[in-house]
Amino acid sequence: MIAFVFPGQGSQYVGMGKDLYENFPETREVFKEASDVLGYDMEKLCFEGPREVLDRTSKTQPAILTVSVAALRLMELNNKRPSMVAGHSLGEYTACVSAGVLGFRDCVSIVEKRGLFMEDAVPEGKGLMAAILGLQREVVEDVCRNIKSGYVAPANYNCPGQIVISGERGAVLEAVEELKQKGAKRAVTLAVSVPSHSKLMLKASEKLGEFFTKFNFNNALIPVVSNVDGIARTDASSIKDALLRQLHSGVLWEDSVRNMYKVGVHTFVEIGPGKVLSGLIKRICPDVKVYNVEDRDTLINTVKSL
Repeated sequence: MIAFVFPGQGSQYVGMGKDLYENFPETREVFKEASDVLGYDMEKLCFEGPREVLDRTSKTQPAILTVSVAALRLMELNNKRPSMVAGHSLGEYTACVSAGVLGFRDCVSIVEKRGLFMEDAVPEGKGLMAAILGLQREVVEDVCRNIKSGYVAPANYNCPGQIVISGERGAVLEAVEELKQKGAKRAVTLAVSVPSHSKLMLKASEKLGEFFTKFNFNNALIPVVSNVDGIARTDASSIKDALLRQLHSGVLWEDSVRNMYKVGVHTFVEIGPGKVLSGLIKRICPDVKVYNVEDRDTLINTVKSL
């Protein structure tokens, strides 16, 4: 079985998607649709930046979605289709497009609003995230639970020995120092202003739920594996609920990959900018085949290999 997986925020870079755009006319329609819906030039944002604009959450999210869907369209044109789909955080929305839960135009509108709601939920400088390497999840959870200066919690369970924590700035900084004392190989703050996947995003999640009512969610044509619990879903209302909970809950990426492996997925294709998920998957299940599609060469190689 093959799973398509889609990257989330942090995989963006200036120039992403340009090679596909220049080599495959079919991708240009995807960029045009995004520009039409959002009212700004998506090609210019992705290909030229500037970086500080591309890195804004409300711009990053629709940009990564657009590049990922452009690459996905080329896989579909080559008759390559998955048995299951999943995405890391934002990438779960691309998975929903792939599975027919949402149309691209609706989805690009939704993820822009998702980004805006996230930016508005916590004032600049109040929240923080940090990557913790080399500790068991139980140790990280225990340290976060015992921080008294404020709220901090695990946000992303990415792979064995790699967990991201999220919360109020002071509490995250205190947790980082405590986790270093506990033997973390690295404990570094991340250059993000939004404390994603924490209860600080509850307000954003509520606003997103209201915005969801404007759109039609379909039952999935293939199972979508949800970040919140690693469970495969096809029911539209269940997928919608999981997307909302995902914003203020931890991303169980390691669990999601293990669960796909258990049901027979032994080939993963990362579709979209970068190879972050490819590296994580190899650390979770070393014996699987992993490919990625982000430009002409990787597309040709992946289609040939599959």
